[in-house]
Amino acid sequence: MTEFFARARANIALSKYWGKADRALNLPAVPSLSLTLDDLVTETTVARDASLAHDHIELDGVLRAGDEAGTLSAFLALVRARAGVPEGAPGTFLRVRSHNRFPTASGLASSASGYAALAAAATAAYGLALDDLALSALARRGSASAARSVFGGWVELPAGTPGDDTTGARPLFAPDHWDVAMVLALVDRGPKDIASRDGMRRTAETSPYYAAWLATAPLLHARVRAAVTSRDLEATGDAMEASTMAMHASAWAAQPAVRYARGVTLDVLDAVRALRREGVGAWATMDAGPHVKVLCAVGEAESVAARLRTTPGVLESRIARPGAGIERP
Repeated sequence: MTEFFARARANIALSKYWGKADRALNLPAVPSLSLTLDDLVTETTVARDASLAHDHIELDGVLRAGDEAGTLSAFLALVRARAGVPEGAPGTFLRVRSHNRFPTASGLASSASGYAALAAAATAAYGLALDDLALSALARRGSASAARSVFGGWVELPAGTPGDDTTGARPLFAPDHWDVAMVLALVDRGPKDIASRDGMRRTAETSPYYAAWLATAPLLHARVRAAVTSRDLEATGDAMEASTMAMHASAWAAQPAVRYARGVTLDVLDAVRALRREGVGAWATMDAGPHVKVLCAVGEAESVAARLRTTPGVLESRIARPGAGIERP
């Protein structure tokens, strides 16, 4: 069997994506801007195997089954359809081995790097030649944030238009555009309680603040974009925090509440504010998970990481830098 390999990195959104414009096509309801990180790596190897009667998918050494396997196989079926490979023909199915070098499904965007790597490796296995813009649009069908992980550095994903399956991310700036760091405060090793897709659906259907989020998110995105363009750390951090809090406020107001933060999450947020009062330029963001990510200057990353490690409940504090996009050796 010929094996095909791809490496991708997770990204952290500075202006948040939360909610769908089209659930069937997995199109984002609002625009987002992210930073791909060098420290959050997924490596995926695939091979077409004539002995398989269905896709065989291992993640972190564990064979996936049930709904999770069904979702992943549905994405691979989409790749096969694009490549013109008939379902059930000899050699149709893939043997997939994927490994995350960071906690899976815990709010560190492992689905972003995972689907980006899977899209790159699977298209190669099926002989489907796509440029990175088309690959980004395909990866979006698995996870909207995966569209951003196809590219390195600073990446923008526009809001989708219902029915338009061509929406993908676009690179704004290369990793060397801005020498900053993202300090990751990890507070749990396990998977989160509510999957992002389920949390978005519940928020859209039940939160009285969801309409306000849809109206506010593009304005916050524009602020983040302008600040990143000018490499203004304070303006970027302020807008990033505002986008984070607006997203989570809409989710907290869902019925029942979609709450990813834990007590230690709030303690870390307090620690970041304390750092700013002490003159350290540090700003926090959170995704659909309990971890906190802190944007800061490279020269202050070690001191920020050291402070966060002293917060009770923080399991690990690691420093990431702007990273590369898809790699297909």
